[in-house]
Amino acid sequence: MDVLLDRYGRTFANEAGIKLADQPKPLYQLLVLATLLSARISADVAVAATRELFAAGYSTPKAMREATWQDRVDALGRGHYRRYDERTATMLGQGAELLLDRWKGDLRRLRDEAGGDPREVAGMLMELPGIGPTGADIFLREAQAVWPQVAPHLDKKVLDGAANVGLPRQERSLARLARSGDELARLSAALVRVSRSKRTAEEVKSAAAAR
Repeated sequence: MDVLLDRYGRTFANEAGIKLADQPKPLYQLLVLATLLSARISADVAVAATRELFAAGYSTPKAMREATWQDRVDALGRGHYRRYDERTATMLGQGAELLLDRWKGDLRRLRDEAGGDPREVAGMLMELPGIGPTGADIFLREAQAVWPQVAPHLDKKVLDGAANVGLPRQERSLARLARSGDELARLSAALVRVSRSKRTAEEVKSAAAAR
């Protein structure tokens, strides 16, 4: 746990410059990040493109909706998010429109409408363009830092990563190792990284054995 958190326990929201809190703006920013991370593209590119969107001022649903399609394409391009830029630009605009119309731009309203039930929350998230099962998992495993209602949310990638370094592969057992919602989100991010690389998993185990 210590090695994982020290070396890889930085959330993807943190990497994208999102100061996550239970407030409409950072929750929307997390939704944008989850949308971009859902594509078959590197996490580094998705994070960079997310930063470019926010640097251009598109960090709220209203700003995203009011940006032109070309504005969004250009921002994604500056982050080198080029394979999916046109489709994603469209989905971001449509998603902002739906979020404003149905939940007044506030994802807390979505959570409350779902009664805080993780499956219901995931189902509603998937009504937003660009958010499928993968995007919902990404959003929830980061949001659990500030949404205790949905914790623990440890999807298959997280559990696969846990198995790779000898941690429990059962959600509840793994969740009990974390001392807070924030630490659980950080652990989830670290285990996602471990799940993608056998070399990283071996590095973590070797470093832990040497302590």
